[in-house]
Amino acid sequence: MADKQKRSFPVLETAGILLGILWLSPFYLMIVNAFKTNREIFQNVLGLPSEATFQNFIQAYIDLNFLRALFNSTMITAISILVIILFSSMAAYALARNKSRLSGAILLVFVAAMLIPFQAVMITLTSFFGSVNMLNSAGLIFMYLGFGSSLAIFLYHGALKSIPLSLDEAAKIDGASRFQTFWYIIFPLLRPISVTVAILNVIWIWNDFLLPSLVLSTSEATIPLRMFAFFGEYTRQWHLALAGLTIAIIPVIIFYFFAQKQIIKGVSEGAVK
Repeated sequence: MADKQKRSFPVLETAGILLGILWLSPFYLMIVNAFKTNREIFQNVLGLPSEATFQNFIQAYIDLNFLRALFNSTMITAISILVIILFSSMAAYALARNKSRLSGAILLVFVAAMLIPFQAVMITLTSFFGSVNMLNSAGLIFMYLGFGSSLAIFLYHGALKSIPLSLDEAAKIDGASRFQTFWYIIFPLLRPISVTVAILNVIWIWNDFLLPSLVLSTSEATIPLRMFAFFGEYTRQWHLALAGLTIAIIPVIIFYFFAQKQIIKGVSEGAVK
């Protein structure tokens, strides 16, 4: 039995290395080609640049109006994450502590809502928000709350099942209100889930193109919307687009490395317990 396990390790290691190379290959192509001219990209996509140039990054930075686009993306993403975490955690807390059939039915509706694709409701949604003059950043954040809350409530609800009800009862005896119990006692215990919800939604909201393209004006454009300027009807400026993508993913990578310690713990607590 031990011999079979020893033999299986090289196979697993090889498979892991191959999968790692496959996963990293898009990043390699993006970074390597970001230093090439547009002509050189078409001549040799896989090879290293014959002469690395940082002019692509400078030009992409200017064309993207990067600081403005970065501010828009950061503001929309940060506020959306805070709103999703706050409202979803409170909703999950109310559902988890209420044992009625109505509570179970509402949770089932939230879970089922995850199956509804945005494309199925985008025309109706944008028409409604247009009629109330909310086709702007505020309206976009409200839409993200609606689309992101279902998964967040599901994760929070799973984690809340592992938090004993005795904590609520003890807080009530001490004179704490329901909101004080949640905010000062329960919510701090949900930190791993909050980090998980933040990571999942940051990646989605930061990279989203379709919904902002239907809602935002040019002055409020995020980085993905600005990236569209590199793809015209007759030209594709791949060298600038890849340089812009390289710049754009840096904030997400920084955020992920700061929060990665919590993500595995958070997913296991929310989805398994």
